Amino acid sequence: MREGGEKLYCGADVGASTTKVVLLTGVREIVSHAVVKSGVDFAAASQEALNAALKGAGANSSQILYAVATGYGRNNVPYRSQSKTEITCQARGCYFYFPKEMTIVDIGGQDSKIIKVASDGSVLNFKMNRKCAAGTGTFLEEIAARLGFTVDKLEELAEKSARDVELGSFCTVFTQTEILSKIREGIRVEDLVKGAFKSVVKRILEMDTFAGDVVMTGGVVAHNRIVAQILSERLGREVSVAPLPQVTGALGAALIAAEAKV
Repeated sequence: MREGGEKLYCGADVGASTTKVVLLTGVREIVSHAVVKSGVDFAAASQEALNAALKGAGANSSQILYAVATGYGRNNVPYRSQSKTEITCQARGCYFYFPKEMTIVDIGGQDSKIIKVASDGSVLNFKMNRKCAAGTGTFLEEIAARLGFTVDKLEELAEKSARDVELGSFCTVFTQTEILSKIREGIRVEDLVKGAFKSVVKRILEMDTFAGDVVMTGGVVAHNRIVAQILSERLGREVSVAPLPQVTGALGAALIAAEAKV
């Protein structure tokens, strides 16, 4: 257990694909974080993530002074003291590391977001893509399954690409058909995988403009840094990746919890 039963602040981000928990001290030190699959029971997933984070911190639930929940399943978190939108929490989490004007690109399992943040940390506006799987982690998972690989193998394959291949389709179903057609044409799998990553970036670029510094978050870039590399090339300027990019929303929720008057 942490020294003296130190009080902690909790942020829980329940997404459609994964659930994340971050624990902070009163001086904004991250003491532990955890990521688990959300499954179909968001309450159980949030409890599992909290238990894992507490174990990592050597702490127990009685040490949590305040908890803020965010994400798709935020209202299912049984231990929440308060709920906040994922837009607010993503902005707060990124601003913790990058206190300046920026455009946040968050690519999750089932949606993508572009969040404009002012120099004072306030949210100016945001856009979300929820219409289909294109431009999300699910798109890459389905492409990987079609090619017969696990999703964690994709970046390794893409890095071996020696040919620029553009995939014309955005719809996941049509893209799978297009990939099969290109395989029949003799195009290498490595080049097709790189093309899939480029397709994700292309969809992001069509969502909005990019003011200020660009910061990427989310599970896709956490496991596939090549996405940030491709976006940098397309924008013609450096794109930053937030530390612990998959838990930025949970961090923002924990930071808001630490500011609560209790």
